[in-house]
Amino acid sequence: MIYPIVKFGDPVLEKPADEVISFDDGLKRLIEDMFESMYAARGVGLAAPQIGISKRIAVVDVTFKENPDAQLVLINPMIVGKDGRQRGSEGCLSIPEFREDVTRAKTVTVRAQDLTGKFFEHTGEDLLARAFLHETDHLNGKLYISHISALKRDLMKRKIKKLVKVGEW
Repeated sequence: MIYPIVKFGDPVLEKPADEVISFDDGLKRLIEDMFESMYAARGVGLAAPQIGISKRIAVVDVTFKENPDAQLVLINPMIVGKDGRQRGSEGCLSIPEFREDVTRAKTVTVRAQDLTGKFFEHTGEDLLARAFLHETDHLNGKLYISHISALKRDLMKRKIKKLVKVGEW
């Protein structure tokens, strides 16, 4: 099932998501749906709050289906290591049509649980590192725009208000 993507302005995007405690068939189905929804929206990462579900779950595939082994499921993830710096253009499925340069760590290690509840660590660089940070931010109720200047953020919010006013958001 493809879920609609929740857009900026929805309160679910601005509150910390709830920890996952049940690792059952419903969770497996939700994760399948999250991958399907992410691909349909042409994204490389998706957090459960972006489909209106306040759970600490994220899916990532920076190859966008080119390498099935690159699919990552992060349940209750925590960033446990960061190193270096990279600056690059970043966007978000919940803030479509907007992109800004954001500085993030170049190498990131995340500790998370898999579909069975088993803990693992995974280290990523460049785009994967950016995806780890972006998606865990979502699970903590933060959006990438919190990493840009107040001026750019205010301009973006004003443009979005205008789009809401004319029914295009």
